[in-house]
Amino acid sequence: MNCSSKEEAYEPVPYNLKIPELFSDKLIAPILPANNPLTEEGVALGKKLFFDKILSGNGTQSCATCHNPRKAFTDNLQFSSGIDGIKGSRNAMPLFNLAWNFDEKFTWNGQDFTIENQALEPVSNPVELHAVWKNVTERIENHPEYPELFLQAFGTSKIDSTQITKALAQFERTIISGDSKFDKFLLGKTNLTPEEQNGFNIFMDEAKGDCFHCHGSENNPLWTDNQFHNNGLDATFSDLGLGTVTGDPADNGKFKSPSIRNLKFTAPYMHDGRFVTLEEVINHYSEGLQASSTIDPLMKKVNQGGVGLSDKDKADLKSFLLTLSDDEFINNTDFQE
Repeated sequence: MNCSSKEEAYEPVPYNLKIPELFSDKLIAPILPANNPLTEEGVALGKKLFFDKILSGNGTQSCATCHNPRKAFTDNLQFSSGIDGIKGSRNAMPLFNLAWNFDEKFTWNGQDFTIENQALEPVSNPVELHAVWKNVTERIENHPEYPELFLQAFGTSKIDSTQITKALAQFERTIISGDSKFDKFLLGKTNLTPEEQNGFNIFMDEAKGDCFHCHGSENNPLWTDNQFHNNGLDATFSDLGLGTVTGDPADNGKFKSPSIRNLKFTAPYMHDGRFVTLEEVINHYSEGLQASSTIDPLMKKVNQGGVGLSDKDKADLKSFLLTLSDDEFINNTDFQE
C-alpha cells in the first residue's frame, strides 16, 4: 500500500464527550469547530502531547508542568517558570470546561481566540516552553510513535503546528469538571450543611456577597460568565489586562473571570496570584476594593471598600465555595498521564 492510499484508508472514530448530567440540564451542548471534530484518536494524541516534554526547547517541560491535573490543571505557584527559569507575570489559569467558553477568548487578558490558537503561543514563548516550532515538528516527525498517531488522527502523515495544536485542543475540550458536592446537591443526591447553605445565600444576595453576576449561579454550572472585569484589585495598573489586547483604555485592568470551581486546588488566586488563601479573596471583596476609572459597575460598594461581610458570613461563604470542589475530577485517570 502506498502512502497516499494508506492516508485515505483510515477513518477516525468520533469521540463521545462525557457531559455531566447537570450540564445537560442547564447548558447548551458545546459548539465544536467543524474543522477539528473530536475523535478518539485525536483526543488520545492530544493527551500524549500535553504530557510530553518534546514540546519544550530543551525537553524539560510539558503543558502539564504548569497545568497539573492533580491541581485542577494549575501549578499552585504565583508565577510559573519556563525552561530557562524565567518567571512569567501571571498565575497559570486552570483548564476545565473550556468547551463551553463560547466567546472563545482565552487566557487572563483574552489574547488568544480559540483553544487551537491558545495552544500555539506557549510553545514558542521565551518565558514558557521556549521552543522553535520548526524544531518541535521535526522532533515529532522523527519520533518512533507520533507519525502513525497523526496519520490515524488526521488522515495525514504531514505534521505541523496546526495539526499539533488541533490535537491539544481536542484533549483540552474533554477536560470537564462537574461532580462537586454542590452539583450533587442540585441533583438531589446530598444535602448542604447550614453553613454551606448560608454561604450560598450570601453568594447570591445582591445586598451581601453579590458574587453571582460574574461567577454564575445554580443555573450556570460553569461558575463563570467567561467575561472580563476590573474587580477592584488596584487603583492604578502595572498590567493592563484586556487593555493590552484591545488598546482601549476602557479595558485597562480587566481580566477574565475564572471559574470558582475547584478553588480548593487552585491557590493562589487572581491573575497575579496575589492572594494565597480564600480568606484573603473574600476579605478583598468585603473591605479591600480599590476604585479606578475602569472599575466594573458590578463592584457597587467600591466607595465603601466592599460589601462588608461579618466574620460568620465570610466563614460560611468559604464553606459554600469549597462545595464546588470536585475530587473526582482531580483523580480522573482520563486526564492524567
